[in-house]
Order: sequence, then C-alpha cells, then structure tokens
Amino acid sequence: MASGTGEFGHLLAGHRVVAGLTQEDLSAAAGVSLRALGDMERGRTRGPQRRTVQALAAALGLDGAQTAGLERAAQSGRPRGLRRVPPQVPAVRPYVQESDPPQPAAEAGAEPEPEPEADPAPPGALALPRDLADFTAREQAFADLAALTAEQHPAHPRVVLVSGQPGLGKTAFALHAAHALAEGFPDGQLSLDLGGTAATPLSAREALGQVLRALGVADQAVPAGTEERAGLFRALVRERRLVLVLDNAADEGQVRPLLPGAGPAVTIVTSRHALPGLEAVHRLRLDVLSPGEAAALLARIAGPERVEAAPDATAELARLCGYLPLALRIAGQRLVARPQQPVAQLVRQLAAEENRLDLLETGDLGVRPAFELSYRRLPAESRLVLRRCALTAGQDFTAAVLARYAGLSAARTELVLERLVDVGLVQPATPERYRLHDLVRLYAGERLGYDEPAGAVAGARTEAGRGLLGEAAGYGLRFDPDHVAAAGADGSPESLAEAARWLEEEHPEWLAALYRAQLEGRHREVIDTAEAMHWFSDRLLSWDLWREVFQLSMDAARACGDRRAEAVHVNYLAWTYVTCLHRYQRGIELAGEGLRLARDLGDHEQQGWALTYLGSGLRHLQRHREASESYQRAAEAFGEVDNRAAMIGRLVTLRGAATCLRELGRADEAADSRRRALAGALELVEHWSSPLMHLLAAMTAHELGQDRAALQRWPAAEKAFRQALFHYEAIGRPDSMTKTLTELGTALIEQGRADEAREILTEALTDLSADGRPGRVAP
Repeated sequence: MASGTGEFGHLLAGHRVVAGLTQEDLSAAAGVSLRALGDMERGRTRGPQRRTVQALAAALGLDGAQTAGLERAAQSGRPRGLRRVPPQVPAVRPYVQESDPPQPAAEAGAEPEPEPEADPAPPGALALPRDLADFTAREQAFADLAALTAEQHPAHPRVVLVSGQPGLGKTAFALHAAHALAEGFPDGQLSLDLGGTAATPLSAREALGQVLRALGVADQAVPAGTEERAGLFRALVRERRLVLVLDNAADEGQVRPLLPGAGPAVTIVTSRHALPGLEAVHRLRLDVLSPGEAAALLARIAGPERVEAAPDATAELARLCGYLPLALRIAGQRLVARPQQPVAQLVRQLAAEENRLDLLETGDLGVRPAFELSYRRLPAESRLVLRRCALTAGQDFTAAVLARYAGLSAARTELVLERLVDVGLVQPATPERYRLHDLVRLYAGERLGYDEPAGAVAGARTEAGRGLLGEAAGYGLRFDPDHVAAAGADGSPESLAEAARWLEEEHPEWLAALYRAQLEGRHREVIDTAEAMHWFSDRLLSWDLWREVFQLSMDAARACGDRRAEAVHVNYLAWTYVTCLHRYQRGIELAGEGLRLARDLGDHEQQGWALTYLGSGLRHLQRHREASESYQRAAEAFGEVDNRAAMIGRLVTLRGAATCLRELGRADEAADSRRRALAGALELVEHWSSPLMHLLAAMTAHELGQDRAALQRWPAAEKAFRQALFHYEAIGRPDSMTKTLTELGTALIEQGRADEAREILTEALTDLSADGRPGRVAP
C-alpha cells in the first residue's frame, strides 16, 4: 500500500493533469509555492494542512467527493524522510564518428574545454501534435502515469504501454499526457507515428533515424545500422528529461530499440496490440468510458446546453456508440455540424444497426476504417474466427461454443481468440469467456456478409445449431430420473452441477438455436430438446424463457401433427404460466386445452397433469373449492397409470390439496395431509435418490413448514424448513431455496433468535442477488 504522502501526491498530480494545469498554474491559483507543490506531488512532504488542501481543491475545481478524498489522503500523511541527493551525472557526450581524430586528455589543472553538443533539433521535428481541449475522463490512468513520472531520478527508465481495442483514444491519451508532463521534462517532447496499422510499418531503423535527427544529430552523423543507431539514441537520452511518444506500435521488435537504457526520460508507447513480449513496462489497458464519462465527453464536444436539454437521449446515444471514445467523438461532431438537429434524431438514426457504422463516419474520422485497419492485417484463420463471432447469440461466449460456428476444434479456436485479444479486437469477459464490443460485432457481421457466401454462413449456423441443441438435450436429460435409470447415466451432484452451469450460461445460444430449428422446419429437434429440458425447468422457476421454450415446442408439435406431443407441451406451457409467470388465467386456459387433448387421446397421465395445473391456477385465484375438486380428479387420473411420473403426480396433487386446506383456514388438516405427502416424497428419495426426488421432498417439507407456521408452531416449522434446506442443498441450491431461507428467518425471529435469523436472511439476500443465474428475481 502506498504511504499517505505518496497517495496524496498521486491524487493531486492526477487531478492537476485532468484539469489541464501546469504546476505553475496550480501554484498561482491556489497560493501555494511552486517548490511546495512539487514536493507534495513527489510525496516528499508531510500531508498538508486542511486549508492548503481546500485551496488546492478550489483551484482544481474538484467536487465534494473528490475534495473529501484529497483531504483523507492528506490526513494519513507521514513525516517525510530524508530527501534523495541527486547523483552526480556526467555531461552527455556527443556522437563522434570513428574517422574523427581522438581528443587529447586535459592537462592537470587546465581549464577544461566545453563539451561539444549535438546540433539543435530542427524546428518542429517530431513535435507533439496539438492537444484536445475537450479531452475527457481517464482520471485514474492519468493519476497512475503522474505517479510513475514524479520521481526525478528513477532507478530504471520509465516506459508506459497504452493498449486496447481500436477507437479507445489511445493516441489522444498519450498526447494529452505528454502535453501535461511537458513542464517537468524541459529537454523536449517528441511524438513519432510508428505506422503499426499500415501495410508496411516503420522499421526500427527508420524510426531511430527520425528520432536521432529530431534530437539534433546531423544526417551525416546518423549511423547506418539499427544497433548503432539504438546505441547512439540511448547515449543521447541517458541524461535528458524528455517525453517520447511512440504511437501506433506494430510489435515488440519495432519498439525495443527505441527504449532508453537508463535515465529520467519517459516513453509512452501506444498500440492496439498487447505486446505481451515487451519486458519491464508499466501497462495501461484502456477500456470504454463509463456512461457518465461518455455523456460528459458529448457535452464538451456538442455543448452542455444541448446535452443537458436531452439527458435520456444523450444516455441512449452514448449506449449506441458503445461508450467508445472515437464513436462518441464522431457523434458529437455530427451534432456540432447540425446545430438544429435534436439529439433524439441522431439516436433514432443510429438505432438502425444496418446504418450505424455508416453514420459513425464524419470527415476523416470513422469507426469502420479504424476496425478495417486491424482486420486487414489478420491471418485468414483469425479473420474467419472474428467473422463467426458475429453468429453467437450471447453477450459473451466460450471457445467451445464459437468452435461450432467456426468449424474448428475448441483448442484451435481458443488459440485464435487469444491472438484476437492480443490485437484488441476481442475482449476477455472472464477467464473462460470472450466478448466483442457492440460496434466490433456489427463490423464482424458486415465482414461475414461481404467475405463469405450466404450459403456457407447459413450452413455454419445450422450445423452449429444442431450441435448446440444436441448438447443442450444431453445436459437436460441428466435431470430426467427415467433417463438416468435406463441409460445408466451419471447422476452425481458434480455431473448435475456441470449440466446446470452449461444450460444457464449458454442459454442464449441454445435458445437461439431452438428458434432457428423452428424456422427451418426442424420441428422434431425442437420437441426433443424441450422434452429433455422439462425436468431441469423445475430448478429455475424464475426463468421467463420457459415460456419461449415450451411455446416453440407446442407449435412444433402442432406443425408435426403429433397430438400426443401437443398435449404434453401444452401442459408444459400451462405449468409455465401458472408456476413461473404467475399469469393464472392464461395458465387455466392452457390447462383446459391440454385436458381436452388428453381426453381425446385417452391419455390418463396427461389428464392428471392438466388437472394439476388447472387446480394450481384456480388455487392462486382463491377459488379453493374448485381447485380441490381439480386436484381430486387429477389424483384419480394418475391412479390409472403405473409409472414413476404418475407417482410424482399423485404427490403433487396431494400437496396442492393440502395447500387449499391451509388457505381455507384448515391448517391442522393441511399439516396432516402434508405429512403424508412428505412421507411419500421421502420414500421416493430412498428408492430413487435423484435431484427431482430431492426437489419434491424439499418443496413438500417447505410447505409443511408453512402449515405449521400458520398454526404458530414455530419450533416445528423451523424443523420442517431445515429439512427442506437439506434436500435443496443436495441438488445444488436451486432458486426456489431462497423462499425457504426467508421463511426460516421468520420462524427464528418468532422464537426470539434474531442473530440466527439475521444470518439466514443475509444468506437469502445473497442468493437473490447472485450473479450468473439468468432470470433471478431481484430482491
């Protein structure tokens, strides 16, 4: 952790750079001596007094939160240690050609002749381009850079690599930083474009020649070879306080000869590539702006009044630009060029994805050309993988999923993705997942259309979809007790956890594949996938997508003319509307439709399920007597069938009837009925210890706890809730477990055990807020 004075100096220097002030400017505005200000920024002084901090904050225009942060850093200041004594350094010797005669040694006591110096730099040679007056954000990156450059006599040369995808403003950041650092580096500030995105980047030899001439070396004194030029460069800058911006670097080999070997110089390298082989450099990887920073940049370009008049449209404009600085600048410049155009009109135009990249070009600025420069330099295989990224449906994806679209092995796809990460076109989302910036995805989709035949793309999409649906069905069947028993499949908790994780994380991919299969008339694939998933669906009751899944499968069954499959999937859809969506009337209508189909087919099992879902819908509408009758008829229908599903169905109807009793005020009868249901559920667990049986036991025990809570039998209710948690834990904590934790917390409070209740309720809140589980209900 940095010392208090170091933290204060770090923050102060960063705020000054962002404000665009020199040390002289801030000294005059705050009434603080220049020397004291320099010592503060270098961490060489005790934390200043509050009035000094207030004066500095006012001069910097800091808001309340920023001022408070600066004051906290000052308060933690420590007594300063001994100041470093600058080492005695020899004067820089000029480059001397080998043909020059050797210089005689000075006689003892003689007045030494002045050292010859390199020729003065040609006026304007490699001078910094102009700074952007409207540069916005990047405060933390500037603070890091200010801290790195504050030391007067560093032990090692300071090299900063600024990397990231095209359009992040790496060059603008480097130049803004160089201008801000100019005061502390009086020996010069140079900027050289290395042409890393050009067809033929500048060679290290050519770059060294330009830098040497800018440093004042005459043409005839510039050595011929790269190594000799690099040696002369290192000798010339060893004692110079200068800033060198090496912009748009192509690779490590181009940059290494241009790095100082020692001395106080600062080198800022920008590259779209991560340059992972570049040693001993400070890395600043820029990212897109935050929504607030993006709005601030638009305001500085187009004018604050215009932006403040349309805050919602501005926020949407920033989102459509992907918070990418280049896109935001182009959008801002379009607004400047059209002073009468409302922000909302530009938003409407950009909302059409097919036109977005066309609109994000103005003058010589363009998002598409920025991506094109990187794309054209990729090998053919990398271009293919980038294009096929556009076929993925989720916000992020794994190499294994993308491999299906790319037609490559998962291992090969991962290797290519890592190379695309290195060149800034693909971003790592997690250690195992990747993502594309929204505008890069649009560009990849364009290239897919331009560079590949439509038939090849359609074939790749269909082939990937078949594979994804097959994989989804395979994972879904792990939760089907009949399949596990018949196939001898792995039903271990680890296997089920793996299956659940894949189905949850990859749901955008397999759901999109399900829609494609339906559109392409592959109806049997749709039915089989949904059928394989239906037992898994009980684990994630809050997933809205079950409506989509079972609507598709019901439509597919009708398209196939398979009336039995239609009855089954109409029932699944009825379950979805009642249990997941809480749209009870629609659920009742669907259950009635499923009942009619099942009766026509003479299918007692599907009659039982239809009557069960009908009863659940009626119960939620407080039509308890009708619901009880429906549950009774369901139990009779299940009684005509001798299989495991019918046994489960009878227990479900018994649970539903018991809940009706409780809600009618007959909690004693409900508890008795529920105990019988729980005994039956535990018997199923003993016979078939599958996730489904544990889930059934957990839900039944939970409801028994509710029955006992209605009777205010709190210790007995607690026991039932804990029994439910035991079975939930056995199947990996499905989302329905959160309700049990909440009810247990209430039972503990009623028993005066507030501390235990707080712990349980905190666990419930954590589950509700859990990341990585799509469709979770927010707390």
